[in-house]
Amino acid sequence: MTVSAAASNFRAMTHAPEFRLYNTMTRQVEPFAPTDGRTVRLYTCGPTVYNPAHLGNFRTFLFEDLLRRVLRLAGWEVMQVMNLTDVDDKIIKRAGERGLTIAELTEPVIRQFYEDRDYLRIQPAELYPRATEHIPEMIALVQRLMGAGIAYSADDGSVYFAIARFPGYGRLSRLDTRQIRSGARVAQDDYSKENAQDFALWKAAKDEDERAGAAWDAPFGRGRPGWHLECSAMAMKYLGETLDLHCGGVDLIFPHHEDEIAQSEAATGKEFSRIWCHGEFLLTEGAKMAKRVGNVSTVADLREENVSAAALRHFVFTTHYRKQLNLSSDALEQSRNAVARIGTFAQRLRDARGGTPALAEAAQVAERDAIRALFDDLNAPEALGALGTFVGRANAELDRGGSDRASLDQARRTFALIDGVLDVVPSVEVDDAELQGVVEERIAARAAARGRRDFAAADAIRQELLDRGIAIEDGPGGTRWRKIR
Repeated sequence: MTVSAAASNFRAMTHAPEFRLYNTMTRQVEPFAPTDGRTVRLYTCGPTVYNPAHLGNFRTFLFEDLLRRVLRLAGWEVMQVMNLTDVDDKIIKRAGERGLTIAELTEPVIRQFYEDRDYLRIQPAELYPRATEHIPEMIALVQRLMGAGIAYSADDGSVYFAIARFPGYGRLSRLDTRQIRSGARVAQDDYSKENAQDFALWKAAKDEDERAGAAWDAPFGRGRPGWHLECSAMAMKYLGETLDLHCGGVDLIFPHHEDEIAQSEAATGKEFSRIWCHGEFLLTEGAKMAKRVGNVSTVADLREENVSAAALRHFVFTTHYRKQLNLSSDALEQSRNAVARIGTFAQRLRDARGGTPALAEAAQVAERDAIRALFDDLNAPEALGALGTFVGRANAELDRGGSDRASLDQARRTFALIDGVLDVVPSVEVDDAELQGVVEERIAARAAARGRRDFAAADAIRQELLDRGIAIEDGPGGTRWRKIR
């Protein structure tokens, strides 16, 4: 069952609670709905692709995946744009060290990001725009700001944003504007509040930029965009001048998102994003996971250690997205054990032939509690708790061997609805390449049959696989299968 189908079931059964989300701008949890009542225009800051994204990055992307699924569960469509930063200071430096162009450096990293995203069952965004493919939009935004008298050309050949000319600067990060050094400039992409100065919108080309293929002609001089400029230009191109939601990690609040607000609102005179939402850090032994610190773990590391996507998702969702989360072997092992129990229950629920009235009651309570938690600022830990309680109660009722088909159907719908958001049922372990090929061919044939609306043929293929000891399940990430004997 897809998330949108689950949403329809949920709304048909009960009155949905109000969806609420923490807004970093106001520092409080607020009711949220898309401006047009139908489609959420969501911008999420993606990876800077000079190295494979680490698990700290993916904690943020998993929180955004949770948000996306809950928004769809609430009955809305989602138009998500996640940028790929393929030109910035770090990328140019790394390309120079390796004697590569920025395109040669970033292309394999982008492919790895997509592979890791799919492994972790993160639903793809609708668009993944690359910074280097949107230089004309960035140049136009700089020209707009220069025309408004907010940006200026400096003696170093770069173009800077004059933060003193934008009275709202510092609202998101609660920056004390007395710290701002009037007229001083900062050229690097990443800096601290203590260095709040005019920031570079367009950086004059240097020799290393030219060698890396990171320089473009512009009316105000040959150069390249600043990191902050990239997101404003791409967000407004695809989502309009006012977004519904803008998300990222807490490390992006300053300077990145603060500067995005300044340059966007100074250009348009409109609010850039109605709500700002940020996820907390993933820690390793109490320290923020960061490439420069050298304490990073990647999805590849997890796969080498046989940590499944389901286990990592469970681990991440045991802690609220606005609280720091500490990565440890013990915590991962607990999640591995938890999803194994959930997987065993999923198989048992599929194989069951009937239930009891108490099973239906347990399902209704679990659905109510999980939805209430998820709609209250994405409280995944409470939703996992509701799922765990349901698994325990449902197992006890299945032990009774009831024959009530309606109760069993209710339990299956509830389980599919909750897992359609959390996605913590482990995948089948495949050790037979020939079997895997046969099953995937039959699943493809079933999908083709359903596509031409030949549901009898599709059902026959499902039964054929069941006779071979293979159960299949349709979900938001596609059709999954597992051995049942």
